[in-house]
Amino acid sequence: MSAPAPALRVEGLGVRYGALVALEGVSWEVAHGEILGIIGPNGAGKSSCYDATTNMAPRSGRVWIGGDEVTAVPPHGLAARGLKRAFQQNAFFAALTVRDNMVAVLAREAGTGLLESLLLPWREASSRHALEAEAAAILERFAVPREMHGLRPGNIPYGSQRMLSIALAFGRGARVLMLDEPAAGLGGADMARLIALLRSLRGEGIALVVIEHHMDLIMSVADRIVVLDQGRCIATGTPQEIQADRRVLEAYLGQAA
Repeated sequence: MSAPAPALRVEGLGVRYGALVALEGVSWEVAHGEILGIIGPNGAGKSSCYDATTNMAPRSGRVWIGGDEVTAVPPHGLAARGLKRAFQQNAFFAALTVRDNMVAVLAREAGTGLLESLLLPWREASSRHALEAEAAAILERFAVPREMHGLRPGNIPYGSQRMLSIALAFGRGARVLMLDEPAAGLGGADMARLIALLRSLRGEGIALVVIEHHMDLIMSVADRIVVLDQGRCIATGTPQEIQADRRVLEAYLGQAA
């Protein structure tokens, strides 16, 4: 019996900006129910790798979701196929409440326009209430408490803003969720909530790909790690293997083994 196809696989990704080679020949895969960490020093090509994977930058190489090649599929088409991405900077509609941000995402995924989703006529009140209830459940799942749902995102704590951004990227669900430095600026209880969320999503069979500079986080949650340096993959392995890899110690940590 053949092994199941990876949730996401990339092969030979390359990104060039004129004469600058940002990424060259990078390949990796992530399975359902696995957390893959991507690390490397500043300028290593991590963000270019995400942009290439999600077809947000001109690139060479090939991409598969499950067994289907999606190399030519545009970014919005990838999201429809279950590949979703949260960016390093918090992303939400600042003028809307936390709840209405989530309602807008759910309505868009259902094929309803943003304006219509927020200004549904009275005859659609039941649909609006259903969306609000669904939004509240998703927000609580992502550790955004109900007492914050009526506030604007700028008026909730930073840690909750980070979780809101992840919830908005996830929407009704994802086969693969790509996160760009989700722990940036977090500590203490906020970090613990993020770790619990990542492990919960993995337990549900979702594949996660996480760029992160916070080594304690990535070493504690990742099943495997890809290390990039100067646009190339220099190592792949478990956290224990990566911590002992001489190439990583020299290129990323700046010291010999």
